[in-house]
Amino acid sequence: MTLSTIYVDADACPVKPEAARVAERHGLVIVYVSNGGLRPSRDPMVRHVVVPGTADAADDWIVENAVAGDIAITADVPLAARLVEMDVHVLGPTGRPFTPETIGMAVAMRNLKQDLRESGEIKGYNPGFTARDRSDFLQALDRTVRRALKENRD
Repeated sequence: MTLSTIYVDADACPVKPEAARVAERHGLVIVYVSNGGLRPSRDPMVRHVVVPGTADAADDWIVENAVAGDIAITADVPLAARLVEMDVHVLGPTGRPFTPETIGMAVAMRNLKQDLRESGEIKGYNPGFTARDRSDFLQALDRTVRRALKENRD
């Protein structure tokens, strides 16, 4: 049986502490991947990987290291698409799952919104992160971890 690892696209992730709590509860390694600026942890189950500040360096590192059955947390839709193709369980920070069934629409909406922002049709504001989003994320991550552990056991 292989235990899953939780990878966090950490630079702008608002749910790092919540992800750590869930990982600890289930005895999983959690890997924060960022361009820097994260406080190191003394917990041996928490790892920090600092990548160069180049575009997509964190994304590429996660893709190179994650394997099927692992879990990733990211708001980056192109990264989510790459990971879904690898059979990695992917969640957004609001608890929204990216799955083979949903990733196509997520990519299409991301591209549409980017085109609308670039043309000036819409502003580039993201909605604020709420307590409800945090709660939804915790529930979704716990469900995802249980599902991943069950799949890895079978």
